[in-house]
Amino acid sequence: MPTSTIINALTIDVEDYFQVSAFAPYIARSEWNTRECRVERNIDCILEMLARCDTKATFFTLGWIAERYPLLVRKIVQEGHELASHGYAHERASDQTEEAFFADINLAKIVLEDVTGSEVNGYRAPSFSIGTGNLWAFDCLVRAGYRYSSSIYPIRHDHYGMPNSPRFAYEVRPGLMEIPITTMRLLNRNWPCSGGGYFRLLPYALSRWMLGRVNSDDRESSVFYFHPWEIDTGQPQIAGINSKTRFRHYVNISRMESRLNQLLGDFNWGRMDHIFPEKVAKHVAVT
Repeated sequence: MPTSTIINALTIDVEDYFQVSAFAPYIARSEWNTRECRVERNIDCILEMLARCDTKATFFTLGWIAERYPLLVRKIVQEGHELASHGYAHERASDQTEEAFFADINLAKIVLEDVTGSEVNGYRAPSFSIGTGNLWAFDCLVRAGYRYSSSIYPIRHDHYGMPNSPRFAYEVRPGLMEIPITTMRLLNRNWPCSGGGYFRLLPYALSRWMLGRVNSDDRESSVFYFHPWEIDTGQPQIAGINSKTRFRHYVNISRMESRLNQLLGDFNWGRMDHIFPEKVAKHVAVT
């Protein structure tokens, strides 16, 4: 049974294994069309898992994926999930100029909406790559017509993170809310507790306890995320990658699906757009 009546946001970053930012030095974008694509199989498994638990989620999806697998993206929407944007080509926001970033997020929104006929309101930057050095990205999101972002992880990390930014949803620009990835506050530090490699690495009981603390102590909804390739034990192994990248990408992939099934039963879950607008409105009114 769920440990709290609070509804948390379940989010999936829809990209394939060869599109991971950590693999960028090893796999050129020009090679993407030559790689075995496994996203259809993995998303189908995720949709079946969610259907069994009567759970809805938000799928932050690449425009590149939507163009090549339109039926898959339509299926996500038809089954009652929210479709949101992960950009077009999985380029880190911090690696782009302002003009290039706008072109990428604008194209992604157009492609996703054209494929499904549904409005796309949310965006998540690849690798949580909006930070203190490119806050102009929020202005681009407003200009492109997005209503919320979930692009900041308020932790310290070697590839991303804004540890001093707010931990919970706030209005980052007029008409645009930022909904950060969830952390637990302990010993004057933010600790990651909301998905990805941390969820695969840490014991499940610890992840469950940390998410439960956010619900019980902060009385806030958590934002949890994972990727389709994280449940794919049959994905091709990438040759030549360094030991840190190999560990981060492949650690405990064989345990991920069973852990997700536990997670779906231990907490209440829903779509980003169904959970946060009211909370943000309340936050703005208070502040």
